[in-house]
Amino acid sequence: MNRMEPAKKIELLAPAKDYESAVAAVDYGADAVYIGGAKFGARYAAGNSAERIARVVEYARRYGVRVHATLNTLLRDDELADAEAQARELIAAGVDALIVQDMALRRMALPVELHASTQVCNTTPEGARFLGEAGFARVILERALSLDEIRAICAATAAEVECFVHGAICVGYSGRCFLSRSMSDRSGNRGACSQPCRLAWDLTDGRGTTRIAGKHLLSVRDMNLSHRIGELLDAGVSSFKIEGRLKDVSYIKNVVAYYRRAVDEALAVRPQLRRASAGESLYDFAPDPAKSFTRGDTEYFFAGRRSGVASFDTPKSVGEPLGRVTRVDGRGFRIGAPADVVPGDGLCFVAPHGTAGTNINAVEGGRIVPNRMEGIAVGAAVYRNFDRRFALALERSRTRRVVPVSAEVAIAPDGVRMTCTDCEGVAASAARCVPLDEARNPEANAASVRTQAAKSGDTIFAVRDVAVRGAERFVPASLMAEVRRECLEALLQARMARTPEHRILPEDPAAVYPAERLTAEENVTNRLAEAFYRDHGVRTIEPPLELAPSTAGCRVMRSAYCIRREIGECLRERPRLRGELYLERGTRRYRLAFDCARCEMSLVDETGR
Repeated sequence: MNRMEPAKKIELLAPAKDYESAVAAVDYGADAVYIGGAKFGARYAAGNSAERIARVVEYARRYGVRVHATLNTLLRDDELADAEAQARELIAAGVDALIVQDMALRRMALPVELHASTQVCNTTPEGARFLGEAGFARVILERALSLDEIRAICAATAAEVECFVHGAICVGYSGRCFLSRSMSDRSGNRGACSQPCRLAWDLTDGRGTTRIAGKHLLSVRDMNLSHRIGELLDAGVSSFKIEGRLKDVSYIKNVVAYYRRAVDEALAVRPQLRRASAGESLYDFAPDPAKSFTRGDTEYFFAGRRSGVASFDTPKSVGEPLGRVTRVDGRGFRIGAPADVVPGDGLCFVAPHGTAGTNINAVEGGRIVPNRMEGIAVGAAVYRNFDRRFALALERSRTRRVVPVSAEVAIAPDGVRMTCTDCEGVAASAARCVPLDEARNPEANAASVRTQAAKSGDTIFAVRDVAVRGAERFVPASLMAEVRRECLEALLQARMARTPEHRILPEDPAAVYPAERLTAEENVTNRLAEAFYRDHGVRTIEPPLELAPSTAGCRVMRSAYCIRREIGECLRERPRLRGELYLERGTRRYRLAFDCARCEMSLVDETGR
């Protein structure tokens, strides 16, 4: 007789800036959270001490939620000892996995599950296969991949596959972008990206003519793949990642709750899959990601390379679309369709001449009276980027996450015993040995016992079913309450005592890296990483661009995004449009290079040449 395969675990992974954010992520439905340590994380401003992360672990464990720590910057030789010390501190704090970019960490014999960060630039089946063979339990994909590319990667590797589904998109390939470093001493590969891709740039040609002036030509919209969860599950994705370790608690609550529902709906029709943690989040609001920070939604290149993914007018949050301005008077304006707006809401106006923002002072029928009129013109697109009522609902939200429990109460002449079993099969009991008198009304006694046993107070449990045996003996309510409290506390301790499942994998020395040469962009910045690659068949390793004194003349960004495609001048479709194009801002100048065979665009630093 063949045993059925256990259901595959599917994870909703949420960002956490700090302990408060992590608690919100857990409460609102995350199966795992990712959080930065004190240093060596790709978000320098989101660091946490090992003590704080230990608190996160303790809270998360109650629901079986995993904690992944980011240690995903490049390391110099003089930082290896500190990085290893921090890694071991995080492991001691109880984290379930480390998210890493630098292969030096693979060589430190760390007793922890390792995940290959998106900063490794995971874009090919061959690369993902190698990482799985090299001992990485999980591969985190580059955001610019199509469904077909994701499916091919999942089929090629034994590692789990993690995929971003929501939030900001790095326009350059992750871990291969040096634009910030070329303009300042802040490097994205060192956790301090200055985000120059969100700035306004001029597009010029080889004759010095300005084609487009002062637009955010590298700023792309925010990812939203909430309607693609089922397709990603069928492709083989195990973990759905929400971006946003610098976002506030309201963003975490809203977006996590929204994706919890989306993932659960997809799992409901796939019995071979199950969510990776326990508990139900009981929402007291209707989640809507359009009401949190968003530059506008895009599925990016999920269905293949295409235009319409950029946000040229503003890199800021525009919010949910309301319509267009149809009429303007001295103090107010109207939009085409009636809008459900109230005083205190924030509005964003996008027009050809630029963007503007204001708050609403009053709403008089269909007429909106803003705090200021600057930038409001007929035809401007209107967005609400702050919904006062929704923000208040989130602030007041008392959403709880509970673990369903069934209980059995056994009553005998010499005492009472309660056993609780949670939705994952974890069980615990508590009892009192005390003489019990006969009940005058066994039915009323059973109802009273059932009522007391079903109370869960401020615990994480929700007692849904209670079976009572032996109700012929009377159990005082106070006694039943004591037994129930002890039973639920014992159940919590039993949950906490479980050993988490980890895939701590060895590095296969026979694994062969899929290239014999590593370029300067692939950033081998220390001796341990160099030894790792050479041991796996790499013969030539160029000096890393990350440590170069200057990026002048070098490619500082490679991207699946293409400005030509975005402005309707794709060279595949219109090859006669060939000619040099540049991005310029102040004294900075970058030449655009187009690789049409790979459908990629690069930026080459021409400043100072």
